[in-house]
Amino acid sequence: MTGNAANDPQNEQNPLLERGVLPPFDRILPEHVVPAVRHILKQEGERFTALEALPAGSEWELVAGLQAIDYEIHRTWGPVGHLLGVRNSPELREAYESVQSEVVDFSLRLGQSEQVHAALQRIRNDSGWSDLSPARQRLIALRLKDAQHSGVGLPEEQRARFNEIARDSSKLYTEFSNHVLDATKAFTLDLTDPGDLEGLPDSAKALAAQSYAQAHPDQQPPATAEAGPWRVTLDLPAYFPFMQHAKKREIREKLHRAYITRASSGDTDNQELIVKILKYRKEQAGLLGFGSWAELSLDSKMADSVADVERLQTELLEASLPAARTELGELEELAAKLGHSGRLQAWDIAFYAERLREERFQFTDEELRAYFPMPRVLDGLFALVQQLFGIRVRAADGEAPIWNDDVRYFVIEEPANTENGSAGDPESWQPIASFYLDPYSRPADKRGGAWMGDCIGRRRTAPGPQGLELPVAYLICNGSPPVGDRPSLLSFREVETLFHEFGHGLQHMLTRVDDADVAGSNGVEWDAVELPSQFMENWCYHRPTLMGMTAHVESGEPMPDDLFERVRDSRSFRAAWQMLRQLNFGLIDMALHHSFDPAGDQSVFELQAEMEERTALIDRLPEDRFLCSFTHIFAGGYSAGYYSYKWAEVLSADAFGAFEEALEKVAAVEAGEGAPSGDSLPNTVVEIGRRFRETVLAQGGSRHPMDVFVDFRGRRPTTEALLRHSGLKSAA
Repeated sequence: MTGNAANDPQNEQNPLLERGVLPPFDRILPEHVVPAVRHILKQEGERFTALEALPAGSEWELVAGLQAIDYEIHRTWGPVGHLLGVRNSPELREAYESVQSEVVDFSLRLGQSEQVHAALQRIRNDSGWSDLSPARQRLIALRLKDAQHSGVGLPEEQRARFNEIARDSSKLYTEFSNHVLDATKAFTLDLTDPGDLEGLPDSAKALAAQSYAQAHPDQQPPATAEAGPWRVTLDLPAYFPFMQHAKKREIREKLHRAYITRASSGDTDNQELIVKILKYRKEQAGLLGFGSWAELSLDSKMADSVADVERLQTELLEASLPAARTELGELEELAAKLGHSGRLQAWDIAFYAERLREERFQFTDEELRAYFPMPRVLDGLFALVQQLFGIRVRAADGEAPIWNDDVRYFVIEEPANTENGSAGDPESWQPIASFYLDPYSRPADKRGGAWMGDCIGRRRTAPGPQGLELPVAYLICNGSPPVGDRPSLLSFREVETLFHEFGHGLQHMLTRVDDADVAGSNGVEWDAVELPSQFMENWCYHRPTLMGMTAHVESGEPMPDDLFERVRDSRSFRAAWQMLRQLNFGLIDMALHHSFDPAGDQSVFELQAEMEERTALIDRLPEDRFLCSFTHIFAGGYSAGYYSYKWAEVLSADAFGAFEEALEKVAAVEAGEGAPSGDSLPNTVVEIGRRFRETVLAQGGSRHPMDVFVDFRGRRPTTEALLRHSGLKSAA
């Protein structure tokens, strides 16, 4: 227990108030949420009142107190929000929503405290400012900006309106996300005719049969992959293989239409919520003196202005459009050869793209999947980061309470005494972080997508090893689950997703910063936060890494060399099309939050259609309501920030270029035989890996990301590497 929780009968034995090393996920129930959250808000509210009363000269004591408050709130409220994403239930939703506005109010009270703001300004204006470490300067600068964005400078009437908007918006975001989860879960397509699944790979049939059997546990005989019945859902591990492989065009069309109209009707309709959210954001930005929500958003990002973002998007768009038109022509030619007549529609693209990939590179998605059992992929990933970053990942299943039997727990270790990059003793390993891995799709109670979450951040509370709290991450994926006795067999895209989320986790877990505000990903500008995650994806095309994480599910043999070459050659396959897709999302997001008037005559879907005219090369369906499930910008952190994926991809591709250059030099020494094929990375590459760790991963938000990047790369980034990886020529 913390504070005087034990004196309150309601809070006795409340697991959300325990402060063990890890949250007791096996004992947290919905009924614990309301009493625990109200207790911690009361307790920390009293602490905050005392902090506000501190006299001048106690500024750093105040900052430490604020960080302690953040910690206590996060340790109670954080697990609740996490469980809402991975173990959703009506009871948990009700409990969450019961206290959500109280949490928002408390956050606003912290951000709008004039006493705190004045104390932070005294630190900023003090003559000793220049003597502070970069981390401490960033900490204060970020807290001052957060206060400004929280409305600290608003007059009383405007502040009251600002707070009302903040409370209502928080509820709308949660409602939006819940609607998407419910709408995705509500759609099912049960099939009994084997002909309806013609073309589908065996793994997809097995998953569909397992899905049906789980929904009908008493049916005899039970569903089988061979005989059915089968259930197809809008959950990506089920939906995407069907769109790629099913020959029945009318069923693909039905699934596609269901997918793009999720959460746009009935009890899960998000259309009105979108308009409300946009109106609130426009008004809130105006109250703070910004011309649009996009301008407010960019005030705390790397990009200096909307014009900066538009320049990047235009450069990439001009480089992508000609190649994307060529790619579409290739699909149309193949489709006609295979008997398709008429224009290709949205539900045809993935199907014929897969046929073209199979024809051009002579492998199927199913053939690849057989080489990627989840346990082997994890072994390969962990071997890579051990070589690159000098860390060891140890399985620690059973050492942490978990929320689902599929969840695994791991500890990251490094040789003792390696703080600040020193060599350390390789014979003596010490823990420096840990993480949960929740790898599989559970459409009944887990939201879609993949993400890294902050369970516990690194922070120092006292000198010495005992005063350092180690970071803990959540790594959440929605990969293909095991079917029957077979382990999870990952698609290549699911392998990339795992590497992506692990990259986020590395920045959280390998930080050397002790100030919680700027440790790990904290304090990193949003348009730079994808750098380490997208960087890690590049290793999926590195021969020793890929070969080291493959083992055929039946033979145990690694992927053959010629198959690897074909996979690597396919890297830029339809890259221009994918580039346009991401740019389309970014353009729509920026337009909605900068130039669009939610109170005007134009609907959000008309704006969507207008933006897609710049990027879409096939007919758009008038009923397309994709925005109703665009959780990234309406329920996540990417509003007026979706461009960040491409902005950070420029950084990540350029960063990986340093490794490519080193590998090319080694290859030249080895008589031009290509990159080394052994299990170990060359020493020059390992040295660059250590530098990447000590800059991008270790420094986190303690310095501006451009300064950190330049420290690693020796110069500012360019788009050359990204365009090269995508098989595109520079627009310049």
